[in-house]
Amino acid sequence: HAVNEVERVSGERIDLDALAPFDDPGVYELIGSAETLGCFQIESPGQRELIGKFGPSDFTDIVIDISLFRPGPVKSDMVVPFLRARNGWDVPRYLHPDLVPALAETRGVVVFHEQVIKIVSIMTGCSYAYGDEARRALGSDRGQEDVRRWFIPTALERGYDAVTVQTVWEVLRSFASFGFCKAHAAAFALPTYQSAWLKRYHPAAFLAGVLTHDPGMYPKRLILADARRLGIPILPLDVNASGAEYRVEALGGEGGEDPWAPGGGGLGIRLSLSDVKGITDAESERIVAARPFAGLTDFWARAAVASDLAERLILAGAFDELYGIGEPRAVGQRGAVTRRDLLLCLSDLVRSDRVDARQLRAGGRARGLTGGRVNGHQAVQLALDLGPRPFEAGEDPAETLPLASGTGSGPRPGPGDVAVTGLPEMTADERMTAELDIIGLDATRHVLSDHLPFLRSLGVTWSEQLLKRRSRSTLLVAGVKVATQTPPVRSGRRVIFLTLDDTTGPVDLTFFADAQGPYAATVFNSWLLVGRGELRRTGPRGVSLRATGAWELTHLESVWRRVLDEVGRRVALTSRSAQGVVQPRDDVAPTAQGSQGCFRIRCDTPPARPLGLGQAQGLQLAQSRHADLMVRIGLAQPRRPQVVEVWNRLPSRLQMSCTTSRAVMTPVGSPPPGATHW
Repeated sequence: HAVNEVERVSGERIDLDALAPFDDPGVYELIGSAETLGCFQIESPGQRELIGKFGPSDFTDIVIDISLFRPGPVKSDMVVPFLRARNGWDVPRYLHPDLVPALAETRGVVVFHEQVIKIVSIMTGCSYAYGDEARRALGSDRGQEDVRRWFIPTALERGYDAVTVQTVWEVLRSFASFGFCKAHAAAFALPTYQSAWLKRYHPAAFLAGVLTHDPGMYPKRLILADARRLGIPILPLDVNASGAEYRVEALGGEGGEDPWAPGGGGLGIRLSLSDVKGITDAESERIVAARPFAGLTDFWARAAVASDLAERLILAGAFDELYGIGEPRAVGQRGAVTRRDLLLCLSDLVRSDRVDARQLRAGGRARGLTGGRVNGHQAVQLALDLGPRPFEAGEDPAETLPLASGTGSGPRPGPGDVAVTGLPEMTADERMTAELDIIGLDATRHVLSDHLPFLRSLGVTWSEQLLKRRSRSTLLVAGVKVATQTPPVRSGRRVIFLTLDDTTGPVDLTFFADAQGPYAATVFNSWLLVGRGELRRTGPRGVSLRATGAWELTHLESVWRRVLDEVGRRVALTSRSAQGVVQPRDDVAPTAQGSQGCFRIRCDTPPARPLGLGQAQGLQLAQSRHADLMVRIGLAQPRRPQVVEVWNRLPSRLQMSCTTSRAVMTPVGSPPPGATHW
C-alpha cells in the first residue's frame, strides 16, 4: 500500500528489493530512536525497550535483536549479558574458549539454533547433522533426557571439566526448542528493515498503509498520534475526498527536502470511509463512484446510502469542507451552515422519500429516475445541478467572491440547498464525542488535550522528556491507555505491561506482582490514567518505568478542580476581609527593587513526614529567572500544622504547588505591596 501511494502521489516507483546492502544510516537512526510504531517485529513495548538498549547499527544487529526477543534467550537469561557486553559495560563471557568461534557474533550469548548445533558438535565431536538432531530432541522432556545421557558423558570423555559441561548443558536445556533459526530471523529482519526505511523516508505513505491494513498491535488512534508527532496532518473525513482506504494527499505547499522533517514532505493522510461505523463495502463503493457531490441533497439523491449512515457522516464532519464549516466558535457566525442544519435537511430528505414511497404504492409519481431507492451495487445517477460546482483539486476553499452588492467580499457560499436555521454549531466536546463514537478515533485533536492544564499542574513527565530524567527517579506519567499485555514470563508470576499515549509519544509501565494489588482493576478498567513509576535507564535510549501506582485521570482531575474552587473561595474571602489593604510583615524591609514578599503556606493536615524542597512528596516551585527566593520550612511537630514560607525578594511571577497527598495547602494572608505577579 505504501509503495503504491508513493507512486500515485509522486510518480516514483520504489523497489524495496533494491535496498541491499541495507546500510542506510538514517534507517538505523530511526530504529535506535525506538520510534518504531508500525514497523514489523520491533513495535511492541518490549521490543522498543530492547532496541533502545541495543542500538542496532547494521543488518546483523537486526537479526540478533529479533532472535533475542524469544523465550529461549529470555528463559536462559542471555539478554542482559549480551546487552552489557554490547554496550561495553562488561567483557564478553564465553562458556569455554573452544566455543568462542561459535559465540563471538553474539558476545558469548547463545541466540541462534545454528549456535546450539555448533556447541554440541564442538563439545562432542559429532557432525552438524547429528547436532541438529540433538537440538530438535531438546524440544521434549523425554528428548532432553536422552540428549543429557549422551551429551554429558561424551563431553567429559573429550576432556571438558564437569563444571563446564554442566554449565553448557543448563544453557542448552533452557534454550530447548524456543530459540530462533538465524536464516528465519534474517527473513524476518528483511521486512523489518524495509518498513523502517519506508517510515524514515516516506512516513505519510507508510502510516497510511499501517492504518489501512491495521496489523493489530496498537489501536489506530495511536498510529494517528504518531503521524501528528511526525508533523503529518490528519485530514478529516470528506465525502468528496475520502475513499475506502487511507490515502496520502499533497497539501499544496512545497514539502521540505527531508520527508522525515516536520510536515512529512508536504503530505497529509486522509481518513478512510471504512472506519465509519455501520458502513458497508457497497455503500463505500457507491460514494466513491458517484462523487464529486455538489451538496447534501445531491449526495442523498445519488449515493443511495441508509439514512443512519448519512447522519453519521454529517456528525463526523464529512460535509464540513463542502459547506465551509470550520472550527467551533464560542459565538456562531451569522448565516453560516452548521452540522445541525445539515441534520435538519437530512430529516426533510428522509421524510420526502417516505412521501414519494407512499405515492408510488398508490400509483403516483415515483421518486427519481429509478422509481425509488435501491440496495447493493448500482449504476449511479448523473450529478444534479443544485448549486455551485464542487471545489477543484488544489483549489482554496477560503477563496472569496464578490458579494451581491458588489462591495467587499465574504466567504465562498455553500451549495445553497441547506436552510440556515441559526442553530448553534456543535461544540468541540460534542465533536470529539461524535468522532469517538462514529469512527473510533480522535482525529481532529488528541483526546488528552482537554486535560493538559491539569496534567501540567500535576507535574507529569511527558514521553519525550523521559530520556532527560535521572535513573531511579520517581515520576508521574499520564495518557490514554492504548494497550495492556500480560505475556508469560520466566518467573511464572503475572506481569502487566501498560502502554499510554500522552500526545508526545508512548509511555510503557511495568506492573510487577507486588504493585498490582491496589491498582490492577484501575489499569484494566480505566481509559485515561495517571501512573507513577521508578525510571530505569538501561541503554543509550532504553528507558523503562517500574510502576508503583495508577489512578483514573478524570477522578483525580475532578478532585483537583474541587480543591481549586475551595482554595479560590478562601482567597476571595481573605481578600474581602482585608478590604483591599495589605499589611506587609513587620520583619520584611523594603529594597531598591520594591517591597519584598512573603507568601505563607500552611499544611492544615500534618503530612506523614516533614516537607522538603525537591522531594517527591514536598513543595515544588516554578519561578521566573528574575525571582530571588528564600524558602523557610517550619519544623514538623506532632498534631500541629507545618508552615512553609516562601520569600520573594523581587516582584516576579511565582507558581507554587504541593504534591503531598496527605496535606491540604492553603494560602494564608494576602500578597504584600509591590508583589504584582503572584
